[in-house]
Amino acid sequence: MSDGYSVAVVGATGAVGTKLIEMLEQTNLPIKKIKLLASKRSAGRKLLFKGAGIFVEELVSEAFDDVDIALFSAGGSISEKYAPEAVKRGAVVIDNTSQFRMDKDTPLVVPEVNKEALKNHQGIIANPNCSTIQMMVALEPIKQLAGIDRVIVSTYQAVSGAGARAIEEVKQQAREILDGELPENLTTEILPVASDKKHYPLAFNALAQIDVFSDEDYTKEEWKMVNETKKIMEDNQIKITATCVRVPVISGHSESIYVETKEKSTVADIRAVLEKAPGVVVEDDPSQQIYPQAINSVGEKDTFVGRIRRDLDVDNGYHLWVVSDNLLKGAAWNSVQIAESLHEMDLVRV
Repeated sequence: MSDGYSVAVVGATGAVGTKLIEMLEQTNLPIKKIKLLASKRSAGRKLLFKGAGIFVEELVSEAFDDVDIALFSAGGSISEKYAPEAVKRGAVVIDNTSQFRMDKDTPLVVPEVNKEALKNHQGIIANPNCSTIQMMVALEPIKQLAGIDRVIVSTYQAVSGAGARAIEEVKQQAREILDGELPENLTTEILPVASDKKHYPLAFNALAQIDVFSDEDYTKEEWKMVNETKKIMEDNQIKITATCVRVPVISGHSESIYVETKEKSTVADIRAVLEKAPGVVVEDDPSQQIYPQAINSVGEKDTFVGRIRRDLDVDNGYHLWVVSDNLLKGAAWNSVQIAESLHEMDLVRV
C-alpha cells in the first residue's frame, strides 16, 4: 500500500473538475503530487490546491507517465481517447463520463453499495450517473432489509448538471422574464439539450427531457438510470422505470422514488435502516415540516432522505423523497470515495 499517490484531475477547470480538486483537499487519500490537466486553451491557468498555486497542464498522453490515479471529467470523447493511455502508463482511471459505464469489464461503483466490484477492475472504474448514485445510496439499505422488486423514479434535476453555460442561460432567461419579455422571445440556445433540434426556456418552467430521446421514447438519461441500476445491483430482473425532468434549480437533484419490496416491512423498519446507512441523512418529520430540500444539500457530501411513507394501495410499496448535491455525491465526491476505497483495499497499481 502506497504512502502517497500522484493524482491527476482531467478537466480540472470544469464544473466537476473544480469540485474534484475541492474534494481531494478534504480526502484522507495520501497525495504526494497533484497534476491538473485540461485543454490547450486552459493550459497555463493557475488553480489553488491546499493554498498552493498549481499550473494547469495541457492534456496529452505523456502527462500520465508518473500518475497513479487519474480522475476524468472532461467529456466522453476525451475519456475514450485518453483513459486507455493513462492505464497503459500505469494509472488507474476513475471516469466520471458515460463512456465506460455499461462496459462489461468496467466496474460501475457507488462505494456505499458495491465497492467489492473494485476488485475486478482492469484499470478503469466508472462513476455512475448523478441521478443514479443518490438513488442507489437510498435504495441499498432497503434492498438489504427486504429486497427490491420494482422501482419507479421521477427526478427533478438541477441545471448545473447541464453545465456552466446552461446555468447562465437560465439566469439570463429569468432576468428577461422579470423585465417583461415574452416566453417566445427568451434566449434559448442550450436547454434541454444543446445538440437537439429545438430549445426551450427553463426559467419558471420544467422540461421533461434530459438528454436526447431514445428507444421506447425514453431519454438517454432515463435509460442510464434503468441500466445502471441493474448493473450496480447485479439484478437484471429488477423492474425499474424513470422519468427525468430538468427544473430551474441551480444545484441539488431531487427524486421521488416509489419502491416495492420483495418482503413485507414497515415504514419504521425502513426509516431505521436508512438512519444507520453510510452516506444517508434522514430528514423526515412531517409534523415539523422537515424533509430534504435541494437548497440545503448544496456543499454536502451526504444523500438526504425523507417523506418515507407507505403506499396506500400496495402493501409492500413505499415512497421516498431523495435529495443530493449532484456535483458532489453525484460526481466529484463519489469519484474521490472510489479512490479512497482503492487505497483502503490496496487496489491502486503502483
